[in-house]
Amino acid sequence: MKNQLKESILQKRNSLSKEEILEKSNKIKNNLFNLEQYKKSKIVMFFVSFGSEVHTHDMIKEALKSKTVIVPKVVHHEIEPSVIIDFDNLVPSGKFKIPEPIEAMKIAYKNIDLILVPGIAFDKEGHRIGYGFGYYDRFLRRVPKAIKIGLAFDLQIVDKIPREMHDVPVDLIVTEERVIECESS
Repeated sequence: MKNQLKESILQKRNSLSKEEILEKSNKIKNNLFNLEQYKKSKIVMFFVSFGSEVHTHDMIKEALKSKTVIVPKVVHHEIEPSVIIDFDNLVPSGKFKIPEPIEAMKIAYKNIDLILVPGIAFDKEGHRIGYGFGYYDRFLRRVPKAIKIGLAFDLQIVDKIPREMHDVPVDLIVTEERVIECESS
């Protein structure tokens, strides 16, 4: 069931034009930046988008003006949060050629206020389907105090996602249409 759901949502997401992705992502950025949880945060971890994901590059560039921004660097199949100073210094890396820092500039996990989480599908309880590598679930268990926010297009919200023991739900989901306070939080 998870694989069918994943394929179906990816197909819908991949059918969005670049213009639609940018337009919807801009609305998501406005919804996110207007959240009290975002406004109060000082250290924010963004994912660096690729393909048909919610486009985060402009969000990161804007956030760098007022916040300490962290992005993931994958080291030995684990996420290593890395502080960045300039988005343009990131280089395509790994299997998916996702931009990341050349070297990780480490930060204490306990200092991270807010983490923006990617996903293929989310349900209203905050459960998600990722890409199947478990990077985020393993990482999110190490930062229990940070607020976890899924960024998704509204078409990625589904009724129910089968839950597994290792899954770490998000607290909120921000789409171009709404902000969902997750029921499991």
